[in-house]
Amino acid sequence: MTVTTSTGHAPGAALASGESTAKLGLGSSTSLVVGSIIGTGVFTMPAVMAGAGTVSILALAVIGVCAVLLGLMFGQLTRRIPTSDGGLYAYARHELGDFAGYLTAWCYWITCWAGNAAIVASWVLYVEALFGITDPSMGMNVLIAFSGLWIPAFINLAGVRQMAWFQNVTVVLKFLPLLLVGTVGWFFIKGSNFPAFNASGGSLFDAVSIAAGVALFSFIGVETAAIVAGKVKNPRRNVGRASVIGTAASGLLYVAVTAAVMGLVPSAELATDGAPFVAAFQAMFGSAEWVGKSVALVAVISGIGALNGWTMVTAEMPYAAARAGLFPRTFARTTRGEVPWFGIVLSTALASVLMAWSYSGGTLGLQVFTSLVGLSVVTVAIPYFFSACAQLTYLVSRRRRVQGAALVRDLAISVTSALFSLWITAAAGYAAVYQGLLLVLIGVPLYAFLRVVRDRKDDDAAAEPVPADAVG
Repeated sequence: MTVTTSTGHAPGAALASGESTAKLGLGSSTSLVVGSIIGTGVFTMPAVMAGAGTVSILALAVIGVCAVLLGLMFGQLTRRIPTSDGGLYAYARHELGDFAGYLTAWCYWITCWAGNAAIVASWVLYVEALFGITDPSMGMNVLIAFSGLWIPAFINLAGVRQMAWFQNVTVVLKFLPLLLVGTVGWFFIKGSNFPAFNASGGSLFDAVSIAAGVALFSFIGVETAAIVAGKVKNPRRNVGRASVIGTAASGLLYVAVTAAVMGLVPSAELATDGAPFVAAFQAMFGSAEWVGKSVALVAVISGIGALNGWTMVTAEMPYAAARAGLFPRTFARTTRGEVPWFGIVLSTALASVLMAWSYSGGTLGLQVFTSLVGLSVVTVAIPYFFSACAQLTYLVSRRRRVQGAALVRDLAISVTSALFSLWITAAAGYAAVYQGLLLVLIGVPLYAFLRVVRDRKDDDAAAEPVPADAVG
């Protein structure tokens, strides 16, 4: 997995041409997808899933298949959209207009920094387990959370090459231990540990909804290769491949690991455990202190790797939108290495504020994680839905060159993706939809202001007198 560097550009030329001074190959693009999908969420997910029951494993598998279909669709859109910088934003804008593009960028930007806050909420639990911190104060939680948010920010500000190197290393370090649980762990499971098929205490739909929210959150990241298409080498070929390979590998690992943990830890204990992998490894290798410390270390590395990738993504879509005048121009500011520093700094600051606010009410870590998951799921479902609609618009238009079986296949993928987006919105719950809607509406006045500014610039440019020597 390597990062290749393009040469021959003068300073600032890369920005003007829409190219990056560094390119992510297929290996690094796939690593970015895997690293963004597999964060600390997988280390907390079995606890939430246990509260829903074993039906959650089935829900996880279905969502994994739908996520792979999303990856296929993003790859198709990248090949068909002439300028795909910003991924989902570019798809929506090209087919549905400026407002759809802006709303996609706005919602996804919220998803990124709110999602980073959710990842770090889970990450804090494992940092505390690693260092033996019991009954931490609010200040201690906030301090640990801030370190988890700002260390990846500084790595990203150092440049794409450093970010990709760090991403590749952390993906390997976290993937292998998870693979160990998903394979060897099955030799230690006990049937009596598994929860009931529906352990939610409500209807089967309630159980599926509990599982669907955290499961979908755990798959957010399928689109990261599409978002950073401008930094991917040969994006028309590699974005789709990286999305599908990375998502499929992550999905298979998720199902194997979650089911194994359910069989390793008694359901009553698992449902209330903020760091369930510690108990799972202890069931496999004994209760020695080094076992728990090793698991916590893996989770900490995994979280930093995910935050590293997501910190990069938080700035990419606003950067692409800002260059088109659909986001404040400050988001287009970059370092000499073409890193959109303003988006990284502001997004990390907002995630920090959100974390401080979440802990200020005395909320427990696992509760903070689940509440932030809902908000992230709702706001990411909107860009997914717009992308599916953009693909449908292309497929039913006269511009398409897709015919026969390929047309049926692509229509099935896009329709499934659209319905999937609607379902996960409903499954997120009323509170998450309410919070998400408020944040979406806040973005509408900003768009109106940006539209006025852009229209005035266009009017001023049109009113400029034509030089005399240019006439005739």
